[in-house]
Amino acid sequence: MYKEMKCTAACNKLKRKIPYSWDLNIYRGCEHGCKYCYAMYSHDYLENEEFFKDIYVKTNIVEVLEQQLASSNWKREVINLGGVTDSYQPAEALYQIMPDILKLLIRYQTPCIISTKSDLILRDYDLIDELSRITYVNIAATITCMDEAVQKMLEPGGADSLKRFEMLKSFSKTNASIGLHFMPIIPYLTDNYENIDSLYSYARDCHVSYVLPGTLYLRGKTRNVFYAFINKEYPNLYEPLKSLYQTGGAPKEYKNELYKTVNSIREKYGLSSSYSAPMKEKMKREEYVQLTLFDS
Repeated sequence: MYKEMKCTAACNKLKRKIPYSWDLNIYRGCEHGCKYCYAMYSHDYLENEEFFKDIYVKTNIVEVLEQQLASSNWKREVINLGGVTDSYQPAEALYQIMPDILKLLIRYQTPCIISTKSDLILRDYDLIDELSRITYVNIAATITCMDEAVQKMLEPGGADSLKRFEMLKSFSKTNASIGLHFMPIIPYLTDNYENIDSLYSYARDCHVSYVLPGTLYLRGKTRNVFYAFINKEYPNLYEPLKSLYQTGGAPKEYKNELYKTVNSIREKYGLSSSYSAPMKEKMKREEYVQLTLFDS
């Protein structure tokens, strides 16, 4: 169910500055239904338990964003679009808010990061291409698994993994930085050599700028939802996972062994793990161009 709401701010200031200082979310709640989603807690502020079903749409976010970007206080810092909920979830096909957001970023020459599990983003290819030739743009796909049966269990509303890779390959033809977010890596389910090798092979073929891996975290509501899913669909993994996750994260010993494998495969395919390198290069080049224009 879509529920329309008004927002008082479009971009929210974060405590950190790297790799981005601002977060913008058009929607609250997400239809992708990922069993490991860390953002389920965010519906608590709405006193609503239906994070995957009740999608709140910030219908005035374009107007509010323009007020922020037009302000003399705006420093054109990097905005993370959809850090909590996917900007290109199915609701976007109906509301079509992202094109107007991108037009504002073009007008105000504002850099951005967009991470999605949907190929709906291809609808806005021309706008993203234009923005990438003005300032820094990062287009990333979160892809966890090449076994489509497992992927559909984990992410029932997300696009097929192959479609996400096809999307990345398309955007590699723009001036944007392209990333594969291999996260979360789920112990005993998506952490096997064959899955990692396949993901990184596709990443190389799509000319990604970097690959960013990350292990599963289980905290708050996510923990209960995830374990209920595992107990139902993969009961043989329930006890091993419960034993491994004594706290919110996997133990250091597990992660050390995992990242040895991940890094060896990354090196095998000649991929970078630096999220920030393309950003620094692009932003430095942009500053140089602006100084050159000013001096002339």
